[in-house]
Amino acid sequence: MRKNERYLESILNFLPDATFAVDTERRVILWNRAMEVMTGIKKEEILGQGDYAYAMPFYGKKRPLLVDLLLGNGKEWEKEYDKVQRRGDVLFGEGYASCIGEGEGLYFWTAASLLYDEQGNVIGAVQCIRDVGERRKMMERLKYLGTHDVLTGLYNRAYFEEEICRIERSRLFPVSIIVGDLDGLKLVNDAFGHAKGDELLCRAAKILVGEFRAGDVVARVGGDEFAVILPQTDKESAERACFRIREAAEKDNLEHPGIPLSISLGVVTAEDSSLSLEDVFKEADKRMYRGKLVRNTSPRSAIVGVLKAALAERDFLARGHAERLKKVACSLGEAAGLPAAEMDDLCLLAEMHDIGKIGVPDHILFKPGRLTDEEMEEVKRHPEIGYQIALVSPDLASVAELILQHHEWWDGRGYPRGLQGENINILGRIITIADAYEAMTSDRPYRQAVSKETALAEIKRCAGIQFDPRLVEIFIELPLSLI
Repeated sequence: MRKNERYLESILNFLPDATFAVDTERRVILWNRAMEVMTGIKKEEILGQGDYAYAMPFYGKKRPLLVDLLLGNGKEWEKEYDKVQRRGDVLFGEGYASCIGEGEGLYFWTAASLLYDEQGNVIGAVQCIRDVGERRKMMERLKYLGTHDVLTGLYNRAYFEEEICRIERSRLFPVSIIVGDLDGLKLVNDAFGHAKGDELLCRAAKILVGEFRAGDVVARVGGDEFAVILPQTDKESAERACFRIREAAEKDNLEHPGIPLSISLGVVTAEDSSLSLEDVFKEADKRMYRGKLVRNTSPRSAIVGVLKAALAERDFLARGHAERLKKVACSLGEAAGLPAAEMDDLCLLAEMHDIGKIGVPDHILFKPGRLTDEEMEEVKRHPEIGYQIALVSPDLASVAELILQHHEWWDGRGYPRGLQGENINILGRIITIADAYEAMTSDRPYRQAVSKETALAEIKRCAGIQFDPRLVEIFIELPLSLI
């Protein structure tokens, strides 16, 4: 028997799985190197010990393990494993050992098999134990990702739709569904970047989680859309929940004065199963959008206010740039005979034409020296960024196309679209002249301002190239006091 043990030990020591063996008296006869690493117990300390001593490092107490079940002892302990399967003379099991793994416990897969001598007599059993904690974590993570939104931690759309079916079958009526949409998210993404938009989404998610019960289903069902299923909740209770959400959003805005958070809500209640919950969800979605149309201006106006403040903070390190530009542009617009409606747009354009520079990194925008070609390309994106910002804001939509054009040149060498001549809107042509003049007559980090006369001479030199020659003629005739 000793010869067999030595032979078996030489094999087991090369196995990667923690492995030990006991004889029919439950005494430890083998304890491989992997088992020493897993338990911290050397084989010399445990060989020959019985009475379930081999269970101590795993459970902190003496109790049967899989080898004992295989040898016919401790059948009642089978329930301690997550599952046990028998295939012939081999037992397989999975479980959790709380007293091992540096205090974190150990999720394991294990197998035990009988040992026979040359005559076919049972002389013991061998058991291997494999740490499957990482695999289990990965499986739990995959399961979590299958049901949750990664960014907000809320349930995802797939889980939400499953829950609609489950709750409908359970008949937990009345059932209310609330649909919410985060106002102005695209505007925030375009203006401040997706990191700020994600921050806004997480703020909204935190508010929603805080206002509902554990049994309610709070989910992110779209890019900027949330939905909540409220089982056994009547119409009045659901509407009170909407009121609490709005109050919580107002409180959140006081704590986060930067970018305002606003959620449009729609709620519908199914009193019984006569209306499917899928239809209830669709109707709540419609009501949410109707409410959004009614109050469309206010949330986005608040965000536009933040955009204006952010633009004023930059203002090219030359305070009052926008006001000076407005004065110059309006003087030229009046002299060119623009009607009142176009003058209003010109004033707004002068104020907001560079709104896209909010999307340009500070280290480029405020660089004191010459920009690299790559940095210049980054700056050249700002008309398009500004266009996207303005396009989704009712307050700025009228000048969106003009923002896109304010760096086009008369000869077609401007950007971003290379428009030429009168294909450029006259307001864009006016801003191009006024902006160049204001830039030359103001100090910059990399150069001193030039005189008005020098700036006018440069504007005249670029007539027909960068600037509309007819507008240049009008501009250079303006009294210096007006510009």
